[in-house]
Amino acid sequence: MNFTGIIIGVSSFFCIGLFHPIVIKAEYYFGTRCWWVFLLVALGCIAGSLLMAATIPSTILGVVAFSSLWSILELFKQRERVAKGWFPKNPKRNSR
Repeated sequence: MNFTGIIIGVSSFFCIGLFHPIVIKAEYYFGTRCWWVFLLVALGCIAGSLLMAATIPSTILGVVAFSSLWSILELFKQRERVAKGWFPKNPKRNSR
């Protein structure tokens, strides 16, 4: 039996599920100015994925990389959702 697909699928599921609350918290505490952190994480994971010889860790790093890139877009969409009142605005943070 080959469990590679199952391992990658479960890892992808948890990775995507983990980035959702990270984006919400990042926008709440830092606004959209922290987008570059997601970019640095993505670039590091892309480099790690390219240099990794093993299939499963390389694939997981790739999933983390592109989840991080997608999170940049979601960070700006989260700002719009906050402006619409769908999510709470941080009262201690005035600037965006």
